[in-house]
Amino acid sequence: MNGTIELPILQTVPELGEPATPPSSPPLSFPARMRGFIGRVIHGIGSVVEWIFGVLTLIGTLAVCSVVPFLNFLSLGYLLEVSGRVARTKRLRDGFVGVRKAAIFGRIIFGAWLMLWPARFVSGMWQDAELIASGSKVAIAWRIGLFIIIALTAAHILWACLRGGKLRHFFWPAPIRLFKWLRRDDKFSGNQQNVLDYLSSLRLGYYFKLGGFGFLGGLIWLIVPVSILLLASRLPAGIAALLSLLGGGLLLLVTMYLPFIQAYYATENRFGAMFDLRKVRQLFGHAPLAFWTALFITVLFSVPLYLLKIEFPPKEIAWLPSLLFVVFIFPARLLSGWAIGRALRYEERRHFFFRWLGRLGALPVAFFYVLAVYLTQYLSWNGAFSLIEQHAFLVPAPMLSM
Repeated sequence: MNGTIELPILQTVPELGEPATPPSSPPLSFPARMRGFIGRVIHGIGSVVEWIFGVLTLIGTLAVCSVVPFLNFLSLGYLLEVSGRVARTKRLRDGFVGVRKAAIFGRIIFGAWLMLWPARFVSGMWQDAELIASGSKVAIAWRIGLFIIIALTAAHILWACLRGGKLRHFFWPAPIRLFKWLRRDDKFSGNQQNVLDYLSSLRLGYYFKLGGFGFLGGLIWLIVPVSILLLASRLPAGIAALLSLLGGGLLLLVTMYLPFIQAYYATENRFGAMFDLRKVRQLFGHAPLAFWTALFITVLFSVPLYLLKIEFPPKEIAWLPSLLFVVFIFPARLLSGWAIGRALRYEERRHFFFRWLGRLGALPVAFFYVLAVYLTQYLSWNGAFSLIEQHAFLVPAPMLSM
């Protein structure tokens, strides 16, 4: 080494006050950049698929809840929260509340459904063996095999849920990780807290309260015109015509404002807002065309749903009509919140021309809804009592009694 000592290359120390320049990292190679790009694309596709899966799960859950007494308040509460959230944030995308959380529940349900197919197959084989030779050794063997598969499937589903409930957890049991987990003393401590955190994040009590008071407020607004129409259906023709005109006129006025009253109630989260008609009328003056658009979509999407009530569905598939109800009412709630949000954004009232254009344009839209609701009593399985089932404003179900 010639008696010399080779010193490492030292970085130049910047002068006082001079910003230090970090060492530049070497540029990534083309394969590394491609792997990073492909990873981002796969992650983006997975995120979109999860979001769509969450939306489908959410709609299905709302449809099932809407046909169960008292649970239908959860469905209505969620739809009201959709309006309130959009009105507060002024963004339509914020109306998809809890989609990622619903995706977790949907993944578990879908994964468990897939894992139950072997048990269904063995169950069919056992039933066929019992039909051909009841009590034979083959039938007994299939029965024992069914019990074993059910036990293994239940354990596998539970283990997949404990690992996070993702779809890949259902397809691969990870036996080594399972053995390590079984040897731990604190097996369920973390999982228990995660479950409690997930359940508390659903805010079921909040949605139930919001839906319950929203239902009560909507019923108070509708009780007078609907009662008059019900009374008219049981009186002679002359008096019935006068009462029908009176009840229909009152229902027309309620239809023009009730979607926005409920959206404003969800925005303020106080029951007194359900009767603040003056405030809603002021907001209408700030965004009349947005209010008209929301009212038009609400009526357009709710009137065809009355055709689903021509024939009473079996109880086993009662949730299927409610699925369409939720699918149609959800955009209407989104737009009601959007109209309130636009009105809250602008401090000044719109021009006189646009205000009266919105008011006059709302009259034929509301009249069309009242006419459709009035004719429903001659088409629905529930007769005149179908007038009570104002699913555009109350619970999104074909019947309140379901």
